[in-house]
Amino acid sequence: MIFNLLMLAIPLAIVLEYVVHVPPLVVFAVAIIAIIPLAEWIRRATENMAHTLGPQIGGLLNVTFGNMAEMLLAIFVLVGGHPEVVKAQITGAIIGNGLLGLGLAIVVGSWGREKQTFNRENAGRLSSLLILCVIALMVPALFDYTEVGHATPAMRSSLNEKLSLGVSVVLLIVYVANLVYTLFTHRDVYRAASEEEIEEVEHAAGTPNWSMRKSLGVLLGATALTAWMAELVSGALTSAAGALHVTEFFLGIIVLAVIGNAAEYVSAVYFARKDNMSLVMAITVGSSIQIALLVAPVLVVISYFIGKPMNLVFSSPLELIAIASVAFSVNAIAHDGESNWFEGLLLLAVYALFVLAFLFVTP
Repeated sequence: MIFNLLMLAIPLAIVLEYVVHVPPLVVFAVAIIAIIPLAEWIRRATENMAHTLGPQIGGLLNVTFGNMAEMLLAIFVLVGGHPEVVKAQITGAIIGNGLLGLGLAIVVGSWGREKQTFNRENAGRLSSLLILCVIALMVPALFDYTEVGHATPAMRSSLNEKLSLGVSVVLLIVYVANLVYTLFTHRDVYRAASEEEIEEVEHAAGTPNWSMRKSLGVLLGATALTAWMAELVSGALTSAAGALHVTEFFLGIIVLAVIGNAAEYVSAVYFARKDNMSLVMAITVGSSIQIALLVAPVLVVISYFIGKPMNLVFSSPLELIAIASVAFSVNAIAHDGESNWFEGLLLLAVYALFVLAFLFVTP
């Protein structure tokens, strides 16, 4: 499997950094490739633990470790003093899952098929949560713009940090409430797919039946290695941006965001070919929601504990437009419970347009 081959990038990155001492761009490239299979191993370990522990605890594990790779990557970039790159990663992950991941899955899944169907009610709930995410992420930026000329730079910075922290707390409360709603009080009402469909897909995918000890060992090991690779990426970020003649902002919003979610894109495409579009919607759109409701606010909270406060005021209004476009696009796709290859192509086209814009934008 391709993920097993990519595991070779892990020792290679270590040798290149600590033994050969190659240019930072090479270390950066190899280390971000190494994060892809590690994210997949974290997913596999979590999935096997979920089977053993039951649907409720398993669901909590999945949402906790589902974005561990990008969370660790963002933390190390934040520690390295690049908060704007971290915010770019947040934007990139949201639009990457909602436009690139979903678009690829729809195009590949509907190849040879006239159309595909999915659970419209569950997709509608996901769409509603996305709209909430857009509103929440727009509030700090709009607040900052209204404060121009009405406060000193130091005061504005302080107010932005306090508002961002408050918004983060609200988002975390909504996230916990959503978990309670979907995993406990209404777990039989909103499901990404029927249990029969999920079992059929997992059987086709050949998901190994690991013991709890092995699953826990793989989870801890993969998480530790991901943190190591994330540290290498963070250390080489500035030099890599200079060597490629792009901004650190572009690397964060496109490269780091896509790498951190690459395993989810592969899973979405695989399930789309199995004609399980309900699960595809849960993976792609659900991941965008998790980035906004969990990863972003957690990073804001962590930034205070490590002494590098980060706000949620995005450096470019284009980022807010990109996030809003995800909500609009998903709502347009989800309203009829059907998808076809042309809709997937439109999602990819929108993503390509934003890639071009972010390439030339000056944060």
